[in-house]
This record gives sequence, structure tokens and C-alpha cells, in this order.
Amino acid sequence: MKTRVLNFIFGRDARVNGAIALSIVMLVALGCTCGKNFDFGNSSSNSNSGKPIFGDNDTDSVDDNLAKATIRATTAEFASAVSTGDFSTLYADTAQEFRNQYTEEQMKSEFGDFVRQKNRVLPIFAKAVSMEPEFTDGPSTRSEGGQSILSASGKYDTKPLPVTFKYEYVKRDGSWKLLRIEVYVR
Repeated sequence: MKTRVLNFIFGRDARVNGAIALSIVMLVALGCTCGKNFDFGNSSSNSNSGKPIFGDNDTDSVDDNLAKATIRATTAEFASAVSTGDFSTLYADTAQEFRNQYTEEQMKSEFGDFVRQKNRVLPIFAKAVSMEPEFTDGPSTRSEGGQSILSASGKYDTKPLPVTFKYEYVKRDGSWKLLRIEVYVR
């Protein structure tokens, strides 16, 4: 009985890890969509000439909130992949350029340390997705080859260690596809 409780508390049960991952994804989804009208489909211009990063609202807070939602969703997907050891959902949200350079197995291998240490890092990721990211660079857009690239880097000030990230996205068919992902817990 004692072993069963310890396994449950410390996440050695795959069902618990799956429930944690599902909870993280639900927190992000519910926290980011409750009564808000996010327009991710406004791609009427290829330049970033003073227009907001997302949508068509002129306020900086909307841009910041939408960027944070995108970052939080990516962080939650990453946490879910670490929890389950299945990177297929995260990989499916990457741009073709990313997929041309890396296979899903290479991605899983690259983040293998997170999977091996998931009992330590998942509680940190659970805290991170419920927090607002602190940006050190961006979010900002640039035009590259006629395509809009969203770049953001920063951290979640989690304890005992912060989660730092650098994400880049390209806008395709009205949604942001992941071009670059760097995540560190240190």
C-alpha cells in the first residue's frame, strides 16, 4: 500500500503522468480561450509595418496576451510530450522546414534527458504553464522570404529552477507553425 501511494505521488505511474499532461493542456486551453476572440487568421499583409503581431486590434496588451498564449501552448505541448514520451503532437505542429531538418525520432532523442528526468521536470512545467512568461527578447516579427516569422525568448520564473525558452514560428495558412524550439530547465 505504501509503495502504491509513493508511486502515485512521485509520478511513477504512467496513468498519473498522462493525467498531469492532460491537466496542463486543459489549463492552457481553458485559460487562453475563455470568452476571448483571438483572430489568428489575419494574414492580409506580409509586412510588419506597425501592425500588431496577431489579430487586428491596435492595443499592445492584446499582442502580448496572444503571444503569451502561443508560447504557453507550445510549452504545454512540450510538457505533454515529456510526460508521455510521445512527441508526435508537438512534431505535427512544426513547420515543414523543421520537419525537413529533423525527424520525430531525432526530436525525441534531442529532448531525451527531459523524458528520463520527467519526475523532476514535470512539476516545474506544471507551474510554468500556469504562469505568465517573462520575455527577454520579443515577441517580435520579421519578414524572411516574404513570410512572417514570430520570435520570442524568455523564461518562466519557476522554483527551484526557471524554465527558459526560445521559440520561432512561421505563419502558414493562418496559424503559427514551430520553426525552432529550445527549452532549458536550469
